[in-house]
Amino acid sequence: MKTPMEITVNGEKRFLEVKANRTLLDVLREDLGLTGAKKGCGEGKCGSCTVLLDGRPVDSCLILAPQADGATIMTIEGLAGAQPHPLQKAFADKGAVQCGFCTPGIILTSKALLDVKPRPQEEEVKEAIAGNLCRCTGYIKIVEAVRACADSEDD
Repeated sequence: MKTPMEITVNGEKRFLEVKANRTLLDVLREDLGLTGAKKGCGEGKCGSCTVLLDGRPVDSCLILAPQADGATIMTIEGLAGAQPHPLQKAFADKGAVQCGFCTPGIILTSKALLDVKPRPQEEEVKEAIAGNLCRCTGYIKIVEAVRACADSEDD
């Protein structure tokens, strides 16, 4: 049996019918073709599936799709307009991207942080991204990129 749901994804209203046991991650990737959120651990421990649900970072592998009914969701695909988002630019400029598997989740988590705290201290950035695992960069460049993006808002 399928459950009807309505969500707004990256600014576009979507009407879907989904099985009650499907995750938001699976619906985004398989039904909507939004593959920026990655399927990592499937247990909410790695953060590679992070999306913004009503502005808050969530592990989409832990959210059953019907739980998101009526919500506004942003994936990495919806972050940039005609130009890369300042966070995306900062990550590229600071060399905070290596394999890229974790990057969408970290960028969205960082965006949520900057939305509520435009000038986070280094420790606040580290705390915010603590749920996002990266095996390549060692986090130093990631933290630098987020802080550079925050600092650039003075320009």
